[in-house]
Amino acid sequence: MGIAEERIDRLTELARAAAVDGDDERAREYVRLARRIAERNRLELPWRLKRFSCDSCDSYLLPGRNARIRTRDGHVTVTCDCGHQSRYPYR
Repeated sequence: MGIAEERIDRLTELARAAAVDGDDERAREYVRLARRIAERNRLELPWRLKRFSCDSCDSYLLPGRNARIRTRDGHVTVTCDCGHQSRYPYR
């Protein structure tokens, strides 16, 4: 595991902790920084950060607090407070 991957993993943990504590701006900054590091180093974001961050406003999503989760016919819909929706298939 390279330095960039370790940094992205650490930033993911910090973003989650900041979101749980209610510091949404700090969590948003951690998500933005992790995305920039991944882009620069041509790395894929970890599953946890990919699924639990908004592509539009970079918020770290916590279901029930700033995100709504709904299951439909074969997919999960995650709606952020900003209105952006993401859909993920399931079996």
